[in-house]
Amino acid sequence: MTPIGETTAQRHPAILLLGPTGTGKTPLGNLLALRGWRGQPCLHFDFGANLRELVAHNRPDEYVSGGDLEFLRQVLQSGALLEDEHFPLAARILQRFMARSGGHAWLALNGLPRHLGQARAMDAVVDVRRAICLESSPETVLARIGTNVGGDRAERADDDPAAVRRKLEIYHERSAPLVGYYRRQGVTILTVQVTAEMTANQVYEVLCTTQP
Repeated sequence: MTPIGETTAQRHPAILLLGPTGTGKTPLGNLLALRGWRGQPCLHFDFGANLRELVAHNRPDEYVSGGDLEFLRQVLQSGALLEDEHFPLAARILQRFMARSGGHAWLALNGLPRHLGQARAMDAVVDVRRAICLESSPETVLARIGTNVGGDRAERADDDPAAVRRKLEIYHERSAPLVGYYRRQGVTILTVQVTAEMTANQVYEVLCTTQP
């Protein structure tokens, strides 16, 4: 397998999941892995979940060192993003996921890229063919997290209101511009307005009836 971060002759096809924290990207990604996307099997790469798993297990391997794990622990505690200079680490985490997952399914990317620098770096190795943008107001996000409507927040230690509002600020400042970036590349953007009670199944059904 060609290391992620090096140019490959054929980029891996991908669907990018975008949206603020709490809008249901992880449950939707899990559903895409289960059901696929319009006939295409999918692998769900949840970058945040991978970071939390690595830090929790705290076991260096051929992809991440002990120093990497300590750095990632600090990133999770602060809620910071991995900046451009840290992309090689992000790429190794993706490489680790791919090596353990195998297969030739599309990638459902969740949490990487998170900003324009990462998107430009990812262009060499993934071919984003669709972007799914989940939109909710801050009030709706807080309501969804409070009731754990997606069923994926029980183990999260970063869901207090102040932390959530900070993540929303970072999303709108750093991640929301990715919609325009991919639209300029000709990528189809599918947008879903996510309500406080909306489940991943309901979002998936909306997407299945959305053209193209």
